[in-house]
Amino acid sequence: MFRTQSIYLPLHGGKAPFWLLNRMKKLSKIIISVIIDEFGEKEFFQRISNPIFFQSFSNVLGFDWNSSGVTTVMTGVLKSVLNCSDFNIRIAGGKGNQARKTPEHIKKYAEELDVDVELLVRNSKLSARIDGNALQDGYDLYHHAVIFSENYFTVIQQGMNAEKKLARRYHFAPSKLRDVELSGDVHSGIISVRKEADVINLVSEKSKECRKTILDIIKSPDSLKKDVELISVKKIPRGQSTLGGVIFDFAVPARLNWNAVERAYDLDVDSFEDFLLIEGMGKATVRALALIADLIYNSEYDRQDPAKYSFALGGKDGVPFPVNTGVYDETIQFLSSVIEQSSLDRFEKEKIEKKIRTIQIHH
Repeated sequence: MFRTQSIYLPLHGGKAPFWLLNRMKKLSKIIISVIIDEFGEKEFFQRISNPIFFQSFSNVLGFDWNSSGVTTVMTGVLKSVLNCSDFNIRIAGGKGNQARKTPEHIKKYAEELDVDVELLVRNSKLSARIDGNALQDGYDLYHHAVIFSENYFTVIQQGMNAEKKLARRYHFAPSKLRDVELSGDVHSGIISVRKEADVINLVSEKSKECRKTILDIIKSPDSLKKDVELISVKKIPRGQSTLGGVIFDFAVPARLNWNAVERAYDLDVDSFEDFLLIEGMGKATVRALALIADLIYNSEYDRQDPAKYSFALGGKDGVPFPVNTGVYDETIQFLSSVIEQSSLDRFEKEKIEKKIRTIQIHH
């Protein structure tokens, strides 16, 4: 298991220059080819879903080491390489409008690979609901990419905190192509400039009982309406202590999506994954149900921020945390071996190896 850490991702504007993108595509194709040929497709998915490898890969290709644009540019480069080549791996989605077209992309590429379209679309939607609604950390998703083959898949997403002008990237653990199941190890890592003081983390194993209670609550809509009135936003304002002495940092929303609650009741959902996928079950309604489960039914949710990685050296307030040097060194060694086995000429190899040594110095 990795230690809980984070990474600095300030928001940057602009675009990567054309001359750089072309070189990034050429080099990334060579590196991906060597990884798959030498270590297999599974290794590629394990590597690309590792936040440190993803960041280091971008460094080697020449992109900004700590920019939020790493996510969008790297995903764009990988899409160009994987979706237009002989690799049996595809990427659906992307930033903004491209993210909204993910189901359309999945249909196109899943048919090319003869993969279950409905399964992938469900996993795509569920992963977005997990990082958008089940984990409420103050960052709104604007980038969503699903990487898949006939055998494996992973998801890379990014959220933005507009007020703080910071980004946060979410990496799903690679998995065999099957239904996503909500559990504490669903993420391989989450990178962010800081650990937030208080979040609603329904993804955590510590929130298992809270998730069960929420499913019970929606089976009694009439009772739920009384619960909402009991701890309405007027009665327990943000920042007030509860009877147990806990500071209540999330106010119960004044309005819930009762249509979504009714749908959940009619469908009689028995899994939290199905609950998250119900149309209209947004952040506010999920937050309200989590708070009611905690404050009325004593089913606490995890308030710990699950961010895991940092490339930054730290700050005056003690965050971000130091990087996991073991994983970082392993990544550098792996990339070095891949470059050594590649078909690049001697000059290009020496130039990239110099870049890798520079990354080592920075870390």
